[in-house]
Amino acid sequence: MQTRKKYIFLAFLASWLLLFFFGGDQLRRFALFSARKAEAPRSWPRWTDQSLLRSFAEPEELQRDGDAALLSPRERRAAWLRAYRSSRCRMETCFDLSRCERNGFKVFTYPQERGQPVSETYSKILSSIERSRYHTARPEEACLFILSADTLDRDRLSEHYVRDLEGKIHSSPLWNGGRNHLIFNLYSGTWPGYGGELGFDPGHAILARASSDSRTFRPGFDVSIPLIPREHPQRGGHRGWLAEVPPKRRFLLVFKGKRYLTGIGSGTRNALHHIHNGKDIISLTTCKHGKDWHRHKDTRCDQDNADYERFDYQELLHNSTFCIVPRGRRLGSFRFLEALQAACIPVLLSDGWELPFAEAIDWGKAAVVGSERLLLQIPSAVRCIRPERVLAFQQQTQFLWDAYFSSVDKIVHTTLEIIRDRLDPARSRSRRLWNALPGGLLVLPEFSTHLGDFPFYYLHHGYSPSKKFTAFIRAVSQAGSLSQPLLRLIQAVSGSQYCAQIVVLWSCEKPPPPSGKWPQSSVPMTIIQGRRKLSDRFFPFEAIQTDAVLSLDEDTALSTSEVDFAFSVWLSFPERIVGFPTWSHFWDAERGRWGCTSRWTNEVSMVLSAAAFYHRYYHSLFTEYLPAGLRELPACEDMLLNALVAAVTKLPPVKVTQRKQHKEGAARQAGCGDDGAAGTPPGPPPAPAGARGTEGGRRLGQRQDCLKQLENWFGYMPLVSSRLRLDPVLFKDQVSVLRKKYPSLERP
Repeated sequence: MQTRKKYIFLAFLASWLLLFFFGGDQLRRFALFSARKAEAPRSWPRWTDQSLLRSFAEPEELQRDGDAALLSPRERRAAWLRAYRSSRCRMETCFDLSRCERNGFKVFTYPQERGQPVSETYSKILSSIERSRYHTARPEEACLFILSADTLDRDRLSEHYVRDLEGKIHSSPLWNGGRNHLIFNLYSGTWPGYGGELGFDPGHAILARASSDSRTFRPGFDVSIPLIPREHPQRGGHRGWLAEVPPKRRFLLVFKGKRYLTGIGSGTRNALHHIHNGKDIISLTTCKHGKDWHRHKDTRCDQDNADYERFDYQELLHNSTFCIVPRGRRLGSFRFLEALQAACIPVLLSDGWELPFAEAIDWGKAAVVGSERLLLQIPSAVRCIRPERVLAFQQQTQFLWDAYFSSVDKIVHTTLEIIRDRLDPARSRSRRLWNALPGGLLVLPEFSTHLGDFPFYYLHHGYSPSKKFTAFIRAVSQAGSLSQPLLRLIQAVSGSQYCAQIVVLWSCEKPPPPSGKWPQSSVPMTIIQGRRKLSDRFFPFEAIQTDAVLSLDEDTALSTSEVDFAFSVWLSFPERIVGFPTWSHFWDAERGRWGCTSRWTNEVSMVLSAAAFYHRYYHSLFTEYLPAGLRELPACEDMLLNALVAAVTKLPPVKVTQRKQHKEGAARQAGCGDDGAAGTPPGPPPAPAGARGTEGGRRLGQRQDCLKQLENWFGYMPLVSSRLRLDPVLFKDQVSVLRKKYPSLERP
């Protein structure tokens, strides 16, 4: 009997123990919540619920958001997906490719509505699109549409927030659910979550946005762009800061910026002080951010604020090898572009950030992508990078800055080119083309997608140009017959062992003579009827089959030896213009403008197309890349070609030895308008002094206008000067003529 009572007692005790361990906590929480029946239920605890969430911080450091409906990350993503039903969009499903097949890649911008507010940055973006080679004023031709309504700032608390945007957009007959539309956005969402909400349904539109989150980014459809500062230049832009190689930098790793005491983005910035050593690692933060920073002030704020003022931000950028780029309230940061320009290798601490133009740019060659959770490992990680690798990183930052980020024009045009590449993957640029000089914007896929077809990849990738050239002669004789200078020129050029063909561009009013009237030549000859425009000589004619083009005027006087020597020089510099007659540009400080001269000086910056070798790719680039209004400027074609090649290569042309002083023909109307220049055209009897002065003044005005327009379009003066002239070895040396390869160059 005693044993039976003992077992009953043990069973009763075990039951209470089981109830306590498995049900006690739920009963306790039920009792706790029963006292809060008036409070609305929450699926995600607030950080101020100290009874439910154990605190590892002081009470004053807890988040005081007061938001009872703060969503979890999963719930925020679900809300985003509900708002953007096109989250699975791809070019094949949400883009009407047939519009692009009919008229090519054309971009139409909505007309500006009267009284519609537009920010300065968005005005620059619209201007960049209208200046691009893809812009059209006819919506029926367009493949892509751009809204005129400012969509950059979609933070409801911002003064630039445009209200009632959805109604304005959806009322347009061109909207079509957002198909074939591109929407630019820099700021989305608002305090405290700073999510991806735009305040309107973008439908099937492509989003080109800054601070893109990889969880909601649609690869192959959306485009990630950088944050664009309001003062970012429209075109041109400032050069990078890598002045010496290797650069001598005082600091290894730096950061100077605001630290958020509360809210999103505060975790990483609050921890940056742990890596500061005051020697080669400088990490400075200030609490002075926001109007109520005093309310959230902690014990470190006074010391942080004092240390913050000891260093200048620009000085740190100039003198550091690596720059920490943590996330702000949003994933992106302005200091990302600042670090690129300063050749300060960005160390990214922004988990989930879809980097700008990552579809095309290999950021592994220019930036260190870290993790916010592994901040303390960053110093040891950057110390392990070898010096030669560091230099390669710095050089790549300068290339990327100059090619894609130094101006609003380049950011917008890169966005358009990425979208264009998606339309025809078979003829799109490879990542190798995007990540090597001169960059994807200057490599036209219409010409080729193979590296060996472009002049700037020969030396770096083991390719070489063909060993033959095409002589391209522009004939402008008003008589309609073959002039003696033209006949002599054809004879001299065809005698070159490197000449593959002769192409004559007949730009006369009368038709060309019949084939029987042309001189017999050892190389094929093709006659092309021109339009009597000087820019026609740079049109990409299919008749030109060789890599090298020898551009000539019909009255140019050259010997076969001069042609052979110049071509041998061009084979060593296939990316440059190599030739005989030259001009030079200069800055006229008194008039505050650029000028040019054809006088013989110690510097040259332009080689005239009257006698010059260059790669045939520059014909395509001249025609496709430059706007028609710039190409058709009178007396401007030589300046434009030289400026274009200099902008691509960042190098000057090459002048070679010339047996006789070049005299430019009357058809070219050459010379920079300077009196006594070495380019006075021969031919008819001289006109009266007044007529000559009037004509010279007109030409001078045209060339001054050309230089002005050229600088305005590029955003800077791209021409590069040189003091180099190449002569044959043993040129005018006191040795036997039999030992010299080009002895005829020394004859008067």
